Amino acid sequence: MKRSRATSPAAGSRSESSDRQALISPSVAPLPADGEAWLDWLASQRRAAELTLKAYRVGLHALLRLAEGRAPETLDTQDIRRFVARLHGEGLSGRSIARHLSAWRGFYRWLARHRGLRANPALGVRPPKSPATLPRVLSPDQAKALLDPAPESLLEIRDIAIFELFYSSGLRVSELAALDVDRGLDLDEGLVTVTGKRQRSRSVPVGGPAVVALRQWLAVRGQLAPAGEAALFVTRSGGRLSTGGIASRLGHRAQALGLGVHVHPHMLRHSFASHLLQSSGDLRAVQELLGHASIRSTQIYTHLDFQHLAKVYDAAHPRARK
Repeated sequence: MKRSRATSPAAGSRSESSDRQALISPSVAPLPADGEAWLDWLASQRRAAELTLKAYRVGLHALLRLAEGRAPETLDTQDIRRFVARLHGEGLSGRSIARHLSAWRGFYRWLARHRGLRANPALGVRPPKSPATLPRVLSPDQAKALLDPAPESLLEIRDIAIFELFYSSGLRVSELAALDVDRGLDLDEGLVTVTGKRQRSRSVPVGGPAVVALRQWLAVRGQLAPAGEAALFVTRSGGRLSTGGIASRLGHRAQALGLGVHVHPHMLRHSFASHLLQSSGDLRAVQELLGHASIRSTQIYTHLDFQHLAKVYDAAHPRARK
């Protein structure tokens, strides 16, 4: 049975490591006035996610470093191509370079709109190709092991509600963190409505175990949340739980339960999509539930589904192996 050409988990880990390295520093260092103005505009007008703003800040710092003192407005397309080649030579992955180019294109678009820049030198410049990598997912048994143990504290009641909703509905971590207690969640109907990328709204079913976990959390939420707090999920001190806080709690629970794998929020979203596709085979439905604008973004899960089928074939068919 022919296998997918996607790279192995080890290769994927190296790529992910390179991407993480690209975001380490300088993640909070100030930029020149135009750079800060652009990021403020993205945050206020486009409601860009925290991680997006962090990545774009790093991308602009890379542009300034490569420009070696030249103002961004004076750069041309040949400069940008040369910068891409330098980043590739420094060992940055194609994905990280693509992220930098996205930041540069967006910044130059903003300069054209707000500062009268005539041409965008980053348009048409492409990053080097990277090997295709498949997202890592939990097996159904691992998902069960993560979610089934009963909570033993107030914070664990909250955490189980978060993780059940993640796995049940395939939300992005930013969508989940933004949920309010009195808006978007309809437990009687078993639906959650969120606003995703590019301000697109979608409604997604909430499964039975998630509804139960959410009701349990709502029954005790008032012990942490002060009167008037809108956030559905709050911290120990009563404020809105951040995306980083959610990731930290998820990783801590996976480690405490001995799952043997680092679990991050997007892994639950990947697991939701992969397990749903394996059961239904309906790629269009998975696309709608995930909120993907393009079916191409969802097709990665067909490769995961194929790998699952290949393992079943190898284990069960008498002529699978020589």
